[in-house]
Amino acid sequence: MADIRIGIGGWTYEPWRGVFFPDKWPHKRELEYAASKLTAIEVNGTYYSGFKPATFAGWAEVVPDDFVFTLKASRFCTNRKVLAEAGESIQRFTGQGIVELGPKLGPILWQFMATKKFDADDFAAFLKLLPAKQDGVALRHAVQVRHDSFHVPEFVALCRAANVAIVYGESPDYPAIADVTAEFVYARLESSVDEEPAGYSPKALDRWASIAKDWAAGGSPDGLPYFATPALKQPRDVFVFFISGAKVRNPAAAQALIERV
Repeated sequence: MADIRIGIGGWTYEPWRGVFFPDKWPHKRELEYAASKLTAIEVNGTYYSGFKPATFAGWAEVVPDDFVFTLKASRFCTNRKVLAEAGESIQRFTGQGIVELGPKLGPILWQFMATKKFDADDFAAFLKLLPAKQDGVALRHAVQVRHDSFHVPEFVALCRAANVAIVYGESPDYPAIADVTAEFVYARLESSVDEEPAGYSPKALDRWASIAKDWAAGGSPDGLPYFATPALKQPRDVFVFFISGAKVRNPAAAQALIERV
C-alpha cells in the first residue's frame, strides 16, 4: 500500500508559537511536537548549509518511527550555470551524514531557480550525477523547476528514465508540471491565505485530499497541467507539503489534510 505523508517546511518559526505550538512550549522540543501532529517535514536548512551526522541522528531520535524527513539539497548543487559540473557538490551533500536518518530519510528535493532554463543535454547530465545510494542507503530524488521552458515532453521523458520525480508546485508565482515520473509523487502547495483558518478553504482541502488519494492509487488527477503521456498506473507514495503562502496557517492546513486522507 502506498503512503500519503503530509507536512510543512521546517519546524522553527516564531509566529507558530501559540498558534501551532502550545504557549511556552520549549524551543528544543519543537520538532518533537511538530512530528506528533504531522507525518513529514521538509527540511529547508540543508539548502543553505551543511550539518553534522550527529544532527541528523538527533532529528531521527525524537520523531515517531513512521515519520519522514525530506531534505532540500544544497544550493551549490543547483544554482550554477553548468549543471553537469555539480558532481562534487552533490557528493558533498549526500555524504554529509544524511543516512543517519535511516528509514526516516525521504526524498531529496533539488530545487532550481526560476531563471534556470531547460537545456536537455545539461539536465540529463545532472540527473546522471544523482546517486542511487549513499553508504548502502537507497536515495530518492525530486526536482523542482520553475521556468516554462521545462514544459516539454523531453523533460518529462528524461525524469522518467531516471526515476526522478518532478515536483508539482502549486504556486501563484510559478508555472506547474503535474506529470508523474517516478515511483513517488512530491507536491508543494504554496497558496495558503491568512483569511482561511486552515490556510485553504474546506472545498480546496477536499480537492487536495482527492488528488493525493488519486496519486497514491497510481492515477494522474484531472485538472492538472500535463506535458506528456500519462504514467503507468501503479501505487505510489505521496509527499505533500504546505510551503510559503500564509506560512502561519500551514500547520493547520497540513493537519486538516491529514484528517481528510
